Amino acid sequence: MCGIIGYAGKTEAVNVLLDGLERLEYRGYDSAGVAVVSPEGKLQVKKSKGRLAVLRDLLQESDSLVGSIGIGHTRWATHGEPNDKNAHPHVGQDGKIAVVHNGIIENYLEIKNYLIRKGVTFQSDTDTEVIVQLMEYYYKKYSNLMDAVYAVLNRIKGAYAMGILCSDYPEQMLAARKDAPLLIGYGEKENFIASDVTALLSHTRTVTYMEDDEVALITADSVQIYDSDRSPVEKEKHIIAWDVSAAEKGGYAHFMLKEIMEQPEAVRKTVSPRITDGKIVFEELKEAVELLQNITRIYIVACGSAYHVGMVGKYTLEKLLHIPVEACLASEFRYSEPILGESALVIVISQSGETLDSMAALREAKKKGSKVLSIVNVMGSSIARESDYVLYTWAGPEIAVATTKAYTTQMVLLIMLGVYFAKQLSRISEEEYDKIMVGLDSLPEKIKDVLKNIDNYQKTASRYFNHSSVFYIGRNVDYALGLEGSLKLKEISYIHSESYAAGELKHGTISLIEPGTLVVALATYAPLLEKTLSNVVEVKSRGAEVILMATEETAKTISSQSSELFVIPETHPVLQPVLGVIPLQLFAYYVALNRGCDIDKPRNLAKSVTVE
Repeated sequence: MCGIIGYAGKTEAVNVLLDGLERLEYRGYDSAGVAVVSPEGKLQVKKSKGRLAVLRDLLQESDSLVGSIGIGHTRWATHGEPNDKNAHPHVGQDGKIAVVHNGIIENYLEIKNYLIRKGVTFQSDTDTEVIVQLMEYYYKKYSNLMDAVYAVLNRIKGAYAMGILCSDYPEQMLAARKDAPLLIGYGEKENFIASDVTALLSHTRTVTYMEDDEVALITADSVQIYDSDRSPVEKEKHIIAWDVSAAEKGGYAHFMLKEIMEQPEAVRKTVSPRITDGKIVFEELKEAVELLQNITRIYIVACGSAYHVGMVGKYTLEKLLHIPVEACLASEFRYSEPILGESALVIVISQSGETLDSMAALREAKKKGSKVLSIVNVMGSSIARESDYVLYTWAGPEIAVATTKAYTTQMVLLIMLGVYFAKQLSRISEEEYDKIMVGLDSLPEKIKDVLKNIDNYQKTASRYFNHSSVFYIGRNVDYALGLEGSLKLKEISYIHSESYAAGELKHGTISLIEPGTLVVALATYAPLLEKTLSNVVEVKSRGAEVILMATEETAKTISSQSSELFVIPETHPVLQPVLGVIPLQLFAYYVALNRGCDIDKPRNLAKSVTVE
């Protein structure tokens, strides 16, 4: 979690830091703060709990922080409640060093007790303060900042991305990274650090991604990166294709709505470059046949919405490949002793490419001899770099905490992957393959058709936004869709919501249905339409109100069983879930809007989960 920004240049740092924090606030918004070193070597810090606007007001009310080098932080609390004293940056007892940090220090209590015995007084409840207090301890011991930094890194355990300032070095900042995202941006007589490229797009699009155990020394005119042995390393620079407008609202009330409406183009960007002469082509997977020859099991490993993509993928890939597929929560995968090795392919899905649990699962799979293929959105991210194969969704920046276009493009790419593998293994007929290709070609336009019914979703949300509990039911891929629809609703509207496999209702959960209960029934999977309809009748007979989602083909047959009806276009069955999720996204959005919720920044959540 958390967002970090750092600047070393020739202009006043505060405005650059605040601009970067504004673009990073989706990573955490419990508190925010900045530290700037003046040309005379004075370390100045301002921080406060609450949103970034509180920090802006605080800075306007006080003397401005003067200096052209500084670090900033927006926090999602892990250690210590959100308050002023726990906000970053943290400063050492002697007031010489300031640190911002994203991650978790696992042995912080051991180090904290050690420093307390040495006479150090702590001001906060955070694990981060341990870093800066230990750094000052070593700085007094060695009288060299770089020596102190490496001594700290050799002692702490856990994940970290950090920016470091020292008042004795008013022209430089340091950065360090392990298991948490951090990149360096290159400008003209100015350089940057950031947790995410979105913080830098208005200043530069030339970046380098730091690797684990690297330390960077950054000034306005130079960047030097060192490895764990303090040897200089040369890094490849990347040019970011996104422009700054891609990370702005563009006239929409919320990023979430903007990103929902961007889905036709996002899907087009995912699909079109991978189709040549009517065939799916993955240049990244030229060894596909060789890779798959000995594969007897596939694991799809992910967290949150990406896991729900994996659930759709399980049904689809098993049907296409006739290979056992298991969708696994990354946080459980590495502790469950999965059957890995050369006969298992592990597919890791992550929007940010930095999700810590997914990264740990990836490393566990590789350690046990399995090949790893990742589906990510962020080029150069940790999961992308460490995978054997990587497929990028090319969805563009996604700012809203609740994912929409990243989810959709992940699903499309996973389905395309399954079709591609099936073709390589001769497990799909030419006729079926051609039908899917026709469906892929028309998918962006059909998504546009779904979005044309936005008034219907808005009207339905206005009718049901005051329900305290909502249940989603469906079978097969509709059950997987329900998981995502339910998550969208609960994470942005704070309504209790659960998704159930419809066939399981009679095994206990139907006891929760009472008069007035809202049930969202998904009936887009045609082979099980009649069985799903029987479940709808069951909940209606117990007084439930039912929002029913069906395809144009089946809507007339079942519309009489619904209180409200969401109709989506017909497409090839393996692609139907791509269209089915969009009404669920819009319904959740408008419910949250009616309830007055902070849609882009839901409480207690942040975009990229980089802690365990």
